[in-house]
Amino acid sequence: MLKTFTDEGGEFERTDVVIVGAGFTGLSAALEMKKAGIDFILLEARDRVGGRVESRLNGLGERIDSGGQFLCEDMPELMAMVEARGKTLVETYVDGDFITQPTMSAQRAERTYHAAMAIRERMNGIDPDDASIAGLTVADWLACQHDSADARVAFRSMIEGLWCMALDQIPLWYLIDNDRRVTNEVTELQYSVRETMHSLADDLARDLGDRLRLSEPVTRIEHSSPGVLVVSAGGAVEARTVLVAVPPAKVTELAFAPALPAGLGRALGAWESGAAIKILVRYAKPFWRARDLSGMVMWLEPPGLFACDAGKDAEHAALVVFAGGSLALRWRDLGEAELRAEVTGRLEAALGPDAGDVIDFSLRDWTGDRWSGGAYSDLIVDVTATDAERTILAGAPPVYLVSSELSPSFPGYVEGAIIAGRIAAHKIIAELQAPG
Repeated sequence: MLKTFTDEGGEFERTDVVIVGAGFTGLSAALEMKKAGIDFILLEARDRVGGRVESRLNGLGERIDSGGQFLCEDMPELMAMVEARGKTLVETYVDGDFITQPTMSAQRAERTYHAAMAIRERMNGIDPDDASIAGLTVADWLACQHDSADARVAFRSMIEGLWCMALDQIPLWYLIDNDRRVTNEVTELQYSVRETMHSLADDLARDLGDRLRLSEPVTRIEHSSPGVLVVSAGGAVEARTVLVAVPPAKVTELAFAPALPAGLGRALGAWESGAAIKILVRYAKPFWRARDLSGMVMWLEPPGLFACDAGKDAEHAALVVFAGGSLALRWRDLGEAELRAEVTGRLEAALGPDAGDVIDFSLRDWTGDRWSGGAYSDLIVDVTATDAERTILAGAPPVYLVSSELSPSFPGYVEGAIIAGRIAAHKIIAELQAPG
């Protein structure tokens, strides 16, 4: 049971574990602590849970996912959670032709897509520890490949769209290692949740009751062998250990006393957040389906731009547009009207004039987001930081660190966040319950 104490320095609370960050990683860890009967407090800086998963009302009064949204049947932990919480899956519409921009025939577009995937598979066939790729970025490696220009451009657009960072910033070994852990065989865009993915995070939060505290950003963590003192906007909490469940690049913004070990500091400094903008464009009807189009569009130029059908049904027709990497960094400086004109103009060029008949345009600019960075996940940008993940996962007891990026499966996804949170929680529970 959580208790309040008073000493010469004032009043403070005492618990077993403080969890910092109520994204799916922190929520999953907290639920495991609750099952095990461990006392804990979960502190969240925002006024909501979910981290990079969030929902907002669009201009039509509809609740939409403005953050993480999609899932597939090859994500077993998330699928089980969706079923257990009684959520409704909406299958993404994929029938019809896939379009690339600049325009090319359907046959050429299909060949280009498969050729880009072949490059990705060839890349993943390389051992990430191969000494011959040490120091290479993905851009370095791609420049040495002999594929067609279409295939290489499509590969670049695919990677910059998924990882939200320019190829010349991403170490080749890191992308290989990261991509190998994303093991779905069906498209990750297979389903969305009718009630929103964020509603799932809210359900988990309700199970935690008053152990969850919103709008309490942690500013300082004092740690020593007996335990920790976690200082937030709401006060101070003394605990046996702390689990910091925020993206690696954001950990460096916390004040630690004493400072974290130098090796751990270097490992955390190797990460950078990518950049992403998500846009939901609502229409009165899914006009593209009537033309035997799937609604999926990949822009080869500019790279990192992708669209797909995100309609919940025929009455809620929508396309979701993702801009990642360098493109998102350029577009974030545009005003909303200018960005809307840019996006709708590109959709019209790809799908025809009906794409201009927009009934709502909902924009979420994640670039530079205060609490979680600018994209779906942080990435290692230091080509020499091959031990960064292992170093961070080892932590500096009683300080432990975890995030979706560090998951052994589906890093950067909600599935990965659930897995990472549970693994970290079980590690701490075992240590707290160990004899002596």
